[in-house]
Amino acid sequence: MNKRDKGKLIFDKLKNHYGQLRTALQYENKFQLLVAIILSAQTTDKQVNRVTEGLFLQFPEAEKLATACEDEVIELIKGTGLYRNKARALIAAARMLMEEFGGEIPDSREDLMRLPGIGRKGANVMLSVGFNKPAFAVDTHVFRVLRRLGLSKGKTPLEVEDEVVGMFPEEEIIDLHHLLIAHGRKTCNARKPSCEMCPVKKECKSYPLS
Repeated sequence: MNKRDKGKLIFDKLKNHYGQLRTALQYENKFQLLVAIILSAQTTDKQVNRVTEGLFLQFPEAEKLATACEDEVIELIKGTGLYRNKARALIAAARMLMEEFGGEIPDSREDLMRLPGIGRKGANVMLSVGFNKPAFAVDTHVFRVLRRLGLSKGKTPLEVEDEVVGMFPEEEIIDLHHLLIAHGRKTCNARKPSCEMCPVKKECKSYPLS
């Protein structure tokens, strides 16, 4: 079986096992999604959702966040890691949105990556989740699972991203990201993967790991 066929088989099995998934981040519009993405660095989605509830009440749009007091933002997001850096990034990103994009979220990777607090992974999440574009974000779960399965030999997130984008059809890329994250969290975790319960153990080159 070639790698493309193996990838398709794994995708189908994961989709059958986990069903239709979406991001765990809670948001009501593209601006809120961008804020949640900036806050998500080195923090769980659950923790991000805890702080954004109050943050969005105070700053529901880029215009208000652009003129926010840094200390006030810090107080609202203290539950996340690196909160001082994130507060500065949030305010600076909001200002750039107002000054250069009319308060709207840009829909290109290049423009998104110009925003403070947004790297390639965050830009890809924004494109795929916010704009339904076939961008593939590689986080620690995705990186680990793809390499364990033998679907990627990439040594960096960008190498893994390039391999996957070239292997899977565009219409599967967004779902694949969510499926791999769910699999990495629930089954193929870093320290003790639940190999015997894995729906794709027959296709996994690393089985068994436990």
